[in-house]
Amino acid sequence: MKKYLLLVVIFLTGSFWSCQKPGKTSATENSNASATENSKKLSDDELLTLVQRNTFQYFWDGAEPTSGLARERIHLDGDYPQNDQNVITTGASGFGVMAILVGIERKFITRQEGFQRFQKIVSYLEKADRFHGAWPHWIQGETGKVKPFSRKDDGGDLVESAFLVQGLLCVRQYFANGNPEEKALAARINKLWEEVEWDWYRNGTNALFWHWSPKYNWEMNFAVRGFNECQIMYVLAAASPTHTIPAEVYDQGWARNGDIKANAEQYGFKIPVDHQGAKGSVGPLFWAHYSYLGLDPRGLKDRYADYGENNRNQTLIHRAYCIDNPKNYKGYGEKAWGLTSSYSPKGYDGHSPNNDLGVITPTAALSSYPYTPKESMQVMRYLYEELGDKVWGKYGFYDAYSETENWFPQRYLGIDQGPIVVMIENQRSGLLWNLFMSCPEVQNGLKKLGFQSPAIK
Repeated sequence: MKKYLLLVVIFLTGSFWSCQKPGKTSATENSNASATENSKKLSDDELLTLVQRNTFQYFWDGAEPTSGLARERIHLDGDYPQNDQNVITTGASGFGVMAILVGIERKFITRQEGFQRFQKIVSYLEKADRFHGAWPHWIQGETGKVKPFSRKDDGGDLVESAFLVQGLLCVRQYFANGNPEEKALAARINKLWEEVEWDWYRNGTNALFWHWSPKYNWEMNFAVRGFNECQIMYVLAAASPTHTIPAEVYDQGWARNGDIKANAEQYGFKIPVDHQGAKGSVGPLFWAHYSYLGLDPRGLKDRYADYGENNRNQTLIHRAYCIDNPKNYKGYGEKAWGLTSSYSPKGYDGHSPNNDLGVITPTAALSSYPYTPKESMQVMRYLYEELGDKVWGKYGFYDAYSETENWFPQRYLGIDQGPIVVMIENQRSGLLWNLFMSCPEVQNGLKKLGFQSPAIK
């Protein structure tokens, strides 16, 4: 879903700095067992692996069959009012390829199985519709043709493409030093990356624009400015070896000539950047996830903010807000917190402290595991051990629920499932952070934009 666009319409303690080594998976062999059937209390390590394994299956068994990419949504009730069960979502496909790498490392699948799936994915992406190198938000799975997200949003989507490229670069790095077939796959991914015309999407300005359409040109007129989920787009544009942007596009576009800086505080936690549409507050929690699935936020700083601090504090504000629970919703508290864009009883909505509808979305707290491992684990245990089958199913935790409304739909969204697998792994082993930050182009792009990070060599 195009979460940021929706938000514009709407209003619009653990150690973050350490990584734990992967744990044993022997207790999670029956990954399809329901929560309430599990008589043995799982260790933290076992529960983390179980959650990763089931959620990974969204992108493995649940993938769109022609492409191997991520479906926009999977409804276990079989109800698809828009007949979109085979629609691919570009951004979640980027998260999905990262999840497949986790699957290989966690031995949910073999390296060869993962490699074969990646060959299928890359072959599909090479032929699918692109617009100045950028893929559309939605792709019709059977044909590779654009499915319009809205009437004028029928061309390239640079933000969703950035999420996809972030994932593809991790795959490239994973296979770059492998056997000859694996090196050939890495080279094909590199070609796709170099064909994205980031500079075209400047539209002649010092900002990056979200959309371009061959029919409507720039009529969507959406210059992307921070802070939201889109920082990775500017980093990749600066990093591009073929279609790069100068640093002033980041400073004037994303950072709004310094106006991105904020000096706000909630519940005792500082907010260093201006969360768009949420003056003095914070946005939905996916803003702390999407750009940082590969971009390592630990010690990541520029002249405007420390992004590790920003993301951790955003998470803690969400938790404190849900504990405070000013609207007195049922089930909120230390064991159930985290608001982000997701399904709701009245349709898709952009949940945040400024737009709280009594809906908890599991990805919010679980994908924040690197920022708040102890607190996120508390939520994971509540969901799995206490709510059980109400919220747990074939592909992990369902997208969202409301105890207040007694609303527990058995539905998934790819854009919410992917970060769970990836961010849990980043805290456990640093896998995706290490792969993405090892890209020499990324290193150069971060240096160009004036970033500091322990990962910059």
